[in-house]
Amino acid sequence: MSPLRQGLTRLFDAACAAAGLLCLAPLFAWLAAWIALDDGAPVFFSQMRVGRNGKRFRIWKFRTMRAGSKGSVITAAGDGRVTRAGATLRKFKLDELPQLFNVLKGDMALVGPRPEVPEHVQVDAPLWQTILQVRPGITDPASLLYRDEEEILGLSDDPNAFYRDRVLPSKLLLNRAYLMTRSFGRDLRLISLTIRYSLFPKKFDPDRIEGIFATWSRK
Repeated sequence: MSPLRQGLTRLFDAACAAAGLLCLAPLFAWLAAWIALDDGAPVFFSQMRVGRNGKRFRIWKFRTMRAGSKGSVITAAGDGRVTRAGATLRKFKLDELPQLFNVLKGDMALVGPRPEVPEHVQVDAPLWQTILQVRPGITDPASLLYRDEEEILGLSDDPNAFYRDRVLPSKLLLNRAYLMTRSFGRDLRLISLTIRYSLFPKKFDPDRIEGIFATWSRK
């Protein structure tokens, strides 16, 4: 990506994040109140992730697990740590909305490979080096295709191993392929699809998404 395109993309991301935070302020307040009434404070959750060039940053989400709960960084279907409010937030991906603050700050973009926790990142691996050349994002092809990841992991006897050995490598390859053919129009398409399936999760069709990505890879 040329410096000019990078600058224009950054300007677009910052403008959209600022507008989104302003327009969604009432929703933020309502969700914060719901979380507090359901499980008390705090209403936000933060975690260290690995961003562009291996730089670590703190990602923000609405809290969906019980306050003070500990355990695996992987969440599978049926995880008892998830609160009642959290289950709904996760279903509609509303817990990800505070990452607009990360976009506004510059740690993230609207579209880019989802940032992983440090223990899942191999900064010296060639595939990871390719992924870490770009700013991580709120959505990407992998997170869209694996939007039902918790259900997939719930079918495994060892969700952590299954994620590390099967799901994560698949995500990395998918994102690398996308970065090779990325365009502003396709980024907009990804944002549109992400919003659509967040609002209407029951309409999610992984076969259709795979077909779209396959078409992109041939062009």
